[in-house]
Amino acid sequence: MIKPIVAIVGRPNVGKSTLFNKIIGRKVAITADEPGVTRDLNYADVEEAGRSFTVVDTGGFDAGAKDIILSQVREQALLAVEDADTIVFVMDARTGPAVDDKELVDMLRKSGKPVLYAVNKADTARLETGATEFYALGLKEIYPISAEHGRGVSDLLEAVAATLPEFLPEEAETDRVKIAIVGRPNVGKSSLLNRLIGRPRAIVSDVAGTTRDPVDTRYNALERKYLFIDTAGIRKKNKVSLKVETYCVMEAIRSIERCDCALLVLDGNAGVSMQDEKIAGLIEDRGRCSVIVVNKWDVVEKDTMTTEHAKETIRKRLPFLSWAPVVFTSALTGQRVPKVLDVVNEVMDKARERIPTSRLNGVFEGLYLQHRPPAFKCKEVKFYYITQTGVTPATFVIFTNIPEGVAEQYKRYLVNGLREAFSLEGVAVRLFFRARH
Repeated sequence: MIKPIVAIVGRPNVGKSTLFNKIIGRKVAITADEPGVTRDLNYADVEEAGRSFTVVDTGGFDAGAKDIILSQVREQALLAVEDADTIVFVMDARTGPAVDDKELVDMLRKSGKPVLYAVNKADTARLETGATEFYALGLKEIYPISAEHGRGVSDLLEAVAATLPEFLPEEAETDRVKIAIVGRPNVGKSSLLNRLIGRPRAIVSDVAGTTRDPVDTRYNALERKYLFIDTAGIRKKNKVSLKVETYCVMEAIRSIERCDCALLVLDGNAGVSMQDEKIAGLIEDRGRCSVIVVNKWDVVEKDTMTTEHAKETIRKRLPFLSWAPVVFTSALTGQRVPKVLDVVNEVMDKARERIPTSRLNGVFEGLYLQHRPPAFKCKEVKFYYITQTGVTPATFVIFTNIPEGVAEQYKRYLVNGLREAFSLEGVAVRLFFRARH
């Protein structure tokens, strides 16, 4: 199983982002006292009442929106409803029930998903009592809350947790590499998968995956075992989804969370989009190995330097994955498609290696002497030693006198140095700092 997803939906300016921030305990979503601030999906992992889940904050639903941005936000909210396991519908106690609330309540009923109805901004006893007028929408139960002050939020979360199944991580198949093929719609993900599994002497079988995405593809070739994880290009989605040009972040979360290595597929003809950047951020945030596949390269006009220029542009546009190898392919013709798995094999072999402690500390000492960390509150930041604590992702712990004093820029310097020294191209790297006791 993968973590269930809880989507927060509602009209603009009802306090969805404020509730999201209160749930996760820190300010991630941008909040402001004006409608339409949330344009994209924010997400975070949460544990509550013994249940692990991913909570997603969506843009506001405005049934009569003429504005193109609000219209796109509404469609994205509909996508959230489609992909979520449980939905929290937020309404505004100060304005009372609105026409749009009624329309969305009706839509949510048809979804067949568990829905919890939160009446936000019930900051006083009077407003909390007034929230009962929302029962006129035909609701059996409402949760008056104040997301800003935290009032009633714990009761809401307990009710949310009660609707969710227990999260049980999948059993690891150490000899089978799980590969997620992700990217925007129409970049050729399905065609790429078909080419990959169509190699001679391949053994292919369809096996049950998650309940929401029923088919994964097992594939064996040249003494290697792979599991290709569901992609948006393969999954049949309803007509609402087909209208949406932007990639659904929740679908990317589901695929990336389960994989060892993510193939981010780009359209060579269209270049890098903002949505590609967001998906790259998801891969890096989830600590997954990655290979960037530039598809449709057969229709791109080229000169002798085109691929190098393209790689440089991609790395600038996708700073989250500047460390990932780039492969140029054509799923249509099969050009260089076999090279994709060759690169994945190289990346995963590296990702599973453990670096000898003596060699690791030798490189680390060189990085430290070449560029010392800046002082923290007038105190010198000292490092004692480094050790590797895990693989896939490659995880390192550095012991220091002031863990909180290591600047983000210096952390990136160390990660880049380790990556270069040990040829960790495509390998996700995690770096932690601990005080020496």
